[in-house]
Formats: sequence, structure tokens, C-alpha cells
Amino acid sequence: MSNNIMYIAPINTDVLLSEAEKENLYLKLIEQINKDFNFANEAIDLSLDIQPDDLKSALHEKIYRLIQYKFAEYLNLLYIVDVPEDQVKKLDGSDVLELSKQVAFLVLKREWMKVWFRNKY
Repeated sequence: MSNNIMYIAPINTDVLLSEAEKENLYLKLIEQINKDFNFANEAIDLSLDIQPDDLKSALHEKIYRLIQYKFAEYLNLLYIVDVPEDQVKKLDGSDVLELSKQVAFLVLKREWMKVWFRNKY
């Protein structure tokens, strides 16, 4: 393995998901999301043939519901996924729908980083 391969954080969800598909790691990404959500006792049960847009929607909806109705579980999920606290604190929480979309991206970004590094090293 050459060490000149560098992880570059994707700028948005669509870029991230197309990158995952391009590197043939999309299934691993789904498995990682399922694993961490199960570990947090908040199963999301994404099927392995879920399309990227549906994945994006499912993740967004799940996080929206957690923020709205199960805040302690939401915080636990962020802890388990290992989303950097400072990144979450920078978000504007005034609009829960927008907040949940941004948090869904942070979760996806962290899961992608785990999958990417595990695959490269």
C-alpha cells in the first residue's frame, strides 16, 4: 500500500455517496451505518441495495426523529459514531429540519472516514 493516498473529507452528502460508490465501498458504508446505529440501540436497518438518495433520506429522517423525540439517544448515537462535538456545536439549531440534515451529513462523513481508512490501511 502506498502512503501517498490521502483522505479528503467530502464537501456534501452527494459527493460522499458518489465517492463511496466509485471506490466500491458503498456497501461497507451501509454496513457501518447499520452497525453503529444498532450499537446505539437505534436500528436504522438500511438494506444493502438502498439507493444513495434513499439512504440520504432515511438517515436524515432518523436523525430528525431522534432530535425531536429521543434527544438522549441522539446524543448517544453521536458519541457512538464519534462525530466531533465541536462540529455539532458549530451548527445552527434554530431549524430542526436543517440541523438534522447537517448532522446526518456529519454522521455520514464520520462513517465514511471509518470505512475509507479501514479499506486503505
